[in-house]
Amino acid sequence: MLVKVLISALAVVLAAYLLPGVRVDSVFVALVVAVVLGLINFFVRPLFVILTLPITVFTLGLFLLVINALMVMLVAAVVPGFAVDGFWWALLFSLVVSVVSAFLNRKA
Repeated sequence: MLVKVLISALAVVLAAYLLPGVRVDSVFVALVVAVVLGLINFFVRPLFVILTLPITVFTLGLFLLVINALMVMLVAAVVPGFAVDGFWWALLFSLVVSVVSAFLNRKA
C-alpha cells in the first residue's frame, strides 16, 4: 500500500512538472494529494458515478472523465499547496496521473 501511495505521489509530481496549469509546492504536498485523491476516489467518486449513471451511459462512458476532473478539482480545493487552474487542466492532470500510475504500477 505504501508503494502505491509513493507511485501515485511520483505521478502527481510528474504531472505537475509536465502541465503548466497545475502547481504542487513540495514532495510532501504531492504525498498528501496522492492520499487525499485516493480517499476521495474511494468514498466520493462511486456516489458521483451512481448519480450520473444515465449521463455516463448516454456518453458511452466519456462522462467518467468529467467526474475524474471534478475529483481533482475537489482535491485542489481541500489540499493547500496544490492548485489547478481550471477544469481542462484538471482533466489533463487526471489523464497524465492515470497513465503514469498505470505504467509505474505495472513495473512494481
